Amino acid sequence: MNPSTHTPSDAHEFKGKRVLVTGGTKGMGEAIVKRLSRAGATVITTARSIPADWQTPELLIQADLSTPQGTDTVIKEVLERFGGVDILVNNVGGSSAPGGGFLALGDHDWQQALNSNLLAAVRLDRGLLPRMLEQGAGVVIHISSIQRRLPLFEATLAYAAAKAALTTYSKGLSKEVGPKGVRVNTVAPGFIETTAAHALILRLASQAGIDEQAARQRLMASLGGIPIGRPGRPEEVAELVTFLVSDRAASINGSEYVIDGGTVPTV
Repeated sequence: MNPSTHTPSDAHEFKGKRVLVTGGTKGMGEAIVKRLSRAGATVITTARSIPADWQTPELLIQADLSTPQGTDTVIKEVLERFGGVDILVNNVGGSSAPGGGFLALGDHDWQQALNSNLLAAVRLDRGLLPRMLEQGAGVVIHISSIQRRLPLFEATLAYAAAKAALTTYSKGLSKEVGPKGVRVNTVAPGFIETTAAHALILRLASQAGIDEQAARQRLMASLGGIPIGRPGRPEEVAELVTFLVSDRAASINGSEYVIDGGTVPTV
């Protein structure tokens, strides 16, 4: 494929490509699934539960990727049904830890953060990368977070530490498999206004007796501000991921791309 002949709107750019996007039924994952599907890829995704209105149930694998059993299920089904993947986007993650600072986090909270945000990706890579290496081509994207550089101690310290580990792991992996034809990069979003984040804004507005925009500004201020004046959008993350997994980014390996509207205040 000649990168110069393709544009972002090319509906055939990823024709024949097998893609796995974890956590792809909502938020950034859903946007990535839709974007790559529009570009011609066969996109498989995972979720803990299957949405009633999901249009392609044959391309959805139900599994909890925070467990070894869940990742084993996904690896087995992908290899048996599709023979492997050409592109792997490790998007699943998040934090369910309680607020209250570091003393509120027990071993279970730390282990859950590591399972969801680090080990899920490590296990899937271990299961699916060998086929990429056999074919001498492939792309892996790890979705990290700017919190790996700007950790918030109130509730997401374990999440931030796990994402920092994911970024470091991603860099090391890129050095090992890059010479064998498999590119590995990391995308680090800031505050992205997903459906869930928008619902949080509405709840904050109701609780504080302020309007939606004021609540959004207050939430952005709690993160240190966003210079462009708004949160990012899932579709914007999807465009970045689509570029990075394309042949247009053939020489990009071992890099981290921050998409945060300028939130991180340092170079």
